[in-house]
Amino acid sequence: MDRAVSRARKRLVPFLMLLYVVSFLDRANISFAKQALQTSVGISEGTYALAAGIFFIGYSLCGFPSNLFLHKIGAKIWISFLMVGWGLVSMATMFVRGSISFYLLRLLLGVMEAGFFPGAILYLTYWFPNRVRGRILGLFYLGVPLALIVGGPLSGLLLGMHPWGGLQNWQWMFLVEGWMAILLGCWAFRYLDSRPPNAAWLPAEEKQALVDALASEEMDRRSAGPAKILPMLRDFRVIQFLLIYTLIQMSTYGAIFYLPSEISALLRRPAGLEVGLVSAIPWLCTLVATYLLPHAADRSHRHRQLAALTLLISGCASFVFPTAGPRMGMIALSIAVSGFIAVQPLFWTFPTGYLADRAAAGGIALIGMGNLGGFLAPNVKVWADEYFGSQRAGLYLLAALTVLNAGLIVLTKNRSVRGSEN
Repeated sequence: MDRAVSRARKRLVPFLMLLYVVSFLDRANISFAKQALQTSVGISEGTYALAAGIFFIGYSLCGFPSNLFLHKIGAKIWISFLMVGWGLVSMATMFVRGSISFYLLRLLLGVMEAGFFPGAILYLTYWFPNRVRGRILGLFYLGVPLALIVGGPLSGLLLGMHPWGGLQNWQWMFLVEGWMAILLGCWAFRYLDSRPPNAAWLPAEEKQALVDALASEEMDRRSAGPAKILPMLRDFRVIQFLLIYTLIQMSTYGAIFYLPSEISALLRRPAGLEVGLVSAIPWLCTLVATYLLPHAADRSHRHRQLAALTLLISGCASFVFPTAGPRMGMIALSIAVSGFIAVQPLFWTFPTGYLADRAAAGGIALIGMGNLGGFLAPNVKVWADEYFGSQRAGLYLLAALTVLNAGLIVLTKNRSVRGSEN
């Protein structure tokens, strides 16, 4: 069975990570287009915050039915369809002419991207047992820092190039990055297998050993937590998971949407290649943390304790960086951002080790509605800044919520299958 897991990891995880890179790039690239949209289209700060967040309304509402579709018809078809769809919508952002078109396209992008992330989490449960799932999810989550390491310089380069073809630089950025999603969506249809029994690249004995191990764990989950939709919807532990994930996403997107503008102000440079290169530094640190932390959690079987400690440290660092000098500010910012991302593979071992069958498909997507934190974060920041009359008030509020979330994880007791959480 270990050989089958190794083969599946080498074949599936790098490809899913690549898809996640493109997915994250297409949702976060507006942070680099922010200044250009304000100049060329007249987008205000409030309009930007609402549009950045409105993505997550469509994203959160459509994740649940999307995951049920994936569970029924398979990842091969559904993930390919979603990628082509969001690539087309991302490309269409180049035609934004005002606030209404900006809102509609961001909403539609959220609808099309809704099924990919919860679908990928569910898909990985079809292939990898609980004892290795933390590190597998950690490898998948490397797509976030990779997207922002690669995406920052790429977006900055496209924004800094000489315009041609009658298009402005920010339009070329959306065109190129959307086209990447379409090409990968077509590739995914040929490359992915929905479940282990469909995998011609697995030897028969290894395939059977993996199928047997996963079936045994499925039976354990049925005795540990709900396996059907209605009991899952009434389960208090699932609601706890949803609240925790919402707060994690508020912390994460509070950093992502405003990191380029914070670094731009620090360097006193407009968004471009230099800002893109410097903004990659926190994501390089995140790359290391997201690789190491899930491995440590899988070895120690202390996912909950390490998740709480990570958020506590990140929250404290979030209080420091707004008023620290350039050097200490960059260190604190790198610590905070690293924790926001690295904690998420640990978190997902909680529900995936607890839910079974259709409850897993629906529950992962329901918890994924916590991505509404991406809607709340920029709007909460704008509200706090205006209410308290300080450009730092929103950042301090998000930092306080991160510390609160560490306490919520400490109080959460997760009864799950063997090897996933203690």
